[in-house]
Amino acid sequence: MVHILTTSGCTSCRQAKEWLTAHHIPFTEKNIFTEPLSVEEVKTIMFMTEDGTNDVISRRSKTFRRLNVDLDTLSLQHLFKLISQYPGLLRKPIIFDDKRLQVGYHEEEMRQFLPRQVRSYLLHEARKIEKIVE
Repeated sequence: MVHILTTSGCTSCRQAKEWLTAHHIPFTEKNIFTEPLSVEEVKTIMFMTEDGTNDVISRRSKTFRRLNVDLDTLSLQHLFKLISQYPGLLRKPIIFDDKRLQVGYHEEEMRQFLPRQVRSYLLHEARKIEKIVE
């Protein structure tokens, strides 16, 4: 199951949900302002990142500027609690399943959430088109 963390009024969140719906990918949605993440949920997301806070923290957000924190000096536990308390720190949308995580809406990267059979079929069709063009 794909999960998407959103906020209301977020254009990228709306685009990601529309893409998932158009590709018949079932998903659960959680608005992180109306349903804040637990510390455990924050941990799960953080451990799925490749570059840690660089992947998920919006350093340009009003919340980040207002808090004026140095992320490099925080313990992991303090960081997890801070994100749980201040969801405005997160970039949006955050899309994930059991194996993959994507931050932000990027249509090409969204394809990773397509079932393997669909990805294989699309790759096969693209190769057929390449042969015709050549």
